[in-house]
Amino acid sequence: MNIFKKMLGDRDIELLIGKQLRTGVITASCIALLGGIFYLVQQGAASVPDYSHFKGEDAEYTSFRGIFHGVATGSATEFIQLGVLVLLATPLLRIFFSLIAFAVEKDRLYVFITTLVLGIILFSMFGGLKI
Repeated sequence: MNIFKKMLGDRDIELLIGKQLRTGVITASCIALLGGIFYLVQQGAASVPDYSHFKGEDAEYTSFRGIFHGVATGSATEFIQLGVLVLLATPLLRIFFSLIAFAVEKDRLYVFITTLVLGIILFSMFGGLKI
């Protein structure tokens, strides 16, 4: 851990986390935008759906496997969902990088707090997930 502390200072870690956040948001936005354009190309001339009755989404919109399978088959709606997944992963990566930074600094209190926050978020996300 001492090697990392010498290689990366506090300012370097903050810059790395900032770049990661910008990159994640820009990447997610580009994926969703491309998916939206692709959706308009595929469904642009379709009739307006009936919104008077609620119909829940199928598994391809609510599971990782369904989203990745849909992207592989060229479905525009799953491509948009992939953009949403990337956007959701961005702050999780920020918390993970913060955890690493606190571990390098040997700040046990913040390592504990960050681990607790990351654990709560991951449990709440994956606790009811349909995989």
